Amino acid sequence: MGHREDLLRGAKECLVEKGFVRTTARDIVKASGANLASIGYHYGSKDALLTQAFIELISDWGDAFTGGLTGEGGSLERFRAVWEGVHAGHEESGPIWSASLEVALTRDGLPELRRLLAASQDEGRRGLVSMFTGVPEDRLEEGDLRTLGTFYQALLNGFMIQWLFDAGSAGTPAELTEGMRRAAELMAKGAGAGASGKAVDGTPGEGSVHASVAEPTA
Repeated sequence: MGHREDLLRGAKECLVEKGFVRTTARDIVKASGANLASIGYHYGSKDALLTQAFIELISDWGDAFTGGLTGEGGSLERFRAVWEGVHAGHEESGPIWSASLEVALTRDGLPELRRLLAASQDEGRRGLVSMFTGVPEDRLEEGDLRTLGTFYQALLNGFMIQWLFDAGSAGTPAELTEGMRRAAELMAKGAGAGASGKAVDGTPGEGSVHASVAEPTA
């Protein structure tokens, strides 16, 4: 491997062991066997390197279980299968989520890192929508990422915070799936979007995913 790949590998190791806040450029150099100058040459900054390492760790995490997902895209079976995959790997992925929470909780600190991570959110949403719906990432539109992507991302972040806070009381895949079923059932009974065929703001629902996702069933 060249210095670029070595640096990325070292940054991943540091993120898992120390998180964003405590990782220094010298830590990455020590873990990678590269040199300080190569960080700027290949990635521009330590923060840019850590952001790329974080994106790849999340991608590796998703790839670890998405290949064997069952159920039609958008179905409750698929919904539960995704959460079972998340739950099965939550101990290994815990340090990754802890690292991202570190940055979120710094408020006005680490502005460059916060900006870079915020810019990468669409990539994460794209992967999540594809995972839950079965629609290839290259067929997703901006509206899919802003609606379904935001929704799935909120669920994932909430689940991981529950687990990090207290694994024993965190929701299970079965409970999350039943909660999703009940929430959909309650909304379908209401006089809102489900009955009118319109989005929450009153506009017709559009986007590449809408015609592809199966309605949740019990």
